[in-house]
Amino acid sequence: MKYKITIILLLFAVGTALAQNKKWTLQECVEYAVENNLSVEQFELDLKNAEINEKDALGNFLPNLSANTSYSSNTGFSINPTTNLPTNSTQNNVNAGITTSVNLFNGMRDVHQMNRAKLNTIANQYRLEDLKDDIRLNVANNYLQVISNKERLKVAQAQYAVTEQDLKRTKELVASGVVPQGDLLDIEATAASQEQQIVNAEGQVLISKIALAQLMQITDYENFDTADESYEIPPSDILSNSPNTIFAKALEFRNDIKFSKASVEVAEKDLQISKGALLPTLGAFANYGTRYSDVARIPVAGLPAGSPPEFFTPNFTDQLWIFDGVSYGVQLNVPIFNGFSTRNNIERSKIDVERAKLQFEQDKLALENDVTQVYVDAKTFAKAYEAAEKTLAARRLAYQYAKERFDVGLMNSFLFSQAQARVDNAEAEVVRTKYDYIFRLKILEFYFGIPISLD
Repeated sequence: MKYKITIILLLFAVGTALAQNKKWTLQECVEYAVENNLSVEQFELDLKNAEINEKDALGNFLPNLSANTSYSSNTGFSINPTTNLPTNSTQNNVNAGITTSVNLFNGMRDVHQMNRAKLNTIANQYRLEDLKDDIRLNVANNYLQVISNKERLKVAQAQYAVTEQDLKRTKELVASGVVPQGDLLDIEATAASQEQQIVNAEGQVLISKIALAQLMQITDYENFDTADESYEIPPSDILSNSPNTIFAKALEFRNDIKFSKASVEVAEKDLQISKGALLPTLGAFANYGTRYSDVARIPVAGLPAGSPPEFFTPNFTDQLWIFDGVSYGVQLNVPIFNGFSTRNNIERSKIDVERAKLQFEQDKLALENDVTQVYVDAKTFAKAYEAAEKTLAARRLAYQYAKERFDVGLMNSFLFSQAQARVDNAEAEVVRTKYDYIFRLKILEFYFGIPISLD
């Protein structure tokens, strides 16, 4: 028994350690964020509610059916339910019935309500998927920000490692009298500045990880981390397409555009429903009822002529058959005047249709602007990244030349530190422009219908 408990505790400890040391990939982050986002759960409830409303609309085509029964007891003056004569006694009565009604015509409102409910369900599906799309983009952006900050931290640490070697070398040069003591102080100041940059870079990594964790609804910030990986510019031919081509493609499948278009169709169905209130309604009904009373008296048939009438009291079952009956009919209702309520509702529905159409056009314009802006940004960052790489290559050559001069005492420490700082800035700019460019490429591909992936 003790052995089994030990094994269970060991497995639990190992599982906990693995959970704490988990390194999240982009795909895992996206899937987890979509599955655990609170807004997604709320929109899913809205979708379920729309599906229930669709069932309600379907039920409008079905007849209503209800059963009723009642029991009453009366003492004193009352009317006998079978003879309709006054009586002064105690009587017990039971009534029962079944009623059904069906709508035959109501200005086509039931048909429009059914179509409206179907469109509303579809609209809620688009709305839910649009939210998921936004979450995927936000997660990808935050994930790349973490990776970018990690790379900057690695650059800062690598630069500090080089400075440590320079510091060691400078101490040797000072000891041999090749360079003055002041040069050593300058290098030490540079090392201290780089240590501060490392601290700042670590802070940026932590802040970006917390932002990503919050987006994923994860509260264990201390144990949350992304996979230790860096990315190069992925192969993509998305920029070979024009912004208009990408925009036209986005119009076909973007869920926000589909939702906006479905909202117009829902508003148009609401207008048809409002107009249906101007038309007459026609319904049919049928009712079956029966009763029982303990004071019921029924004349005896077949008595000789002139003989006094005789009565008998039927039992409960017999009364249900004797006193049952059926009623049925149709009802026509013609609207004439209701204080302009129907007309005003129609006008409101027309306004809602126009508002939905304007929103649809505005959403298309916003999408076109987004596509154009991201396209321009992608082109800009592509050139900026290319220029940053060229600058870095030149800065490294200049640094190497400066280092050779500094090592032999032909350059002072201040100028050497400036050369190194320019390399630091160039490397940071390469990292920044690279991930800015990658993210814009991914957004354009997403608009073009390509799922988000860094592979």
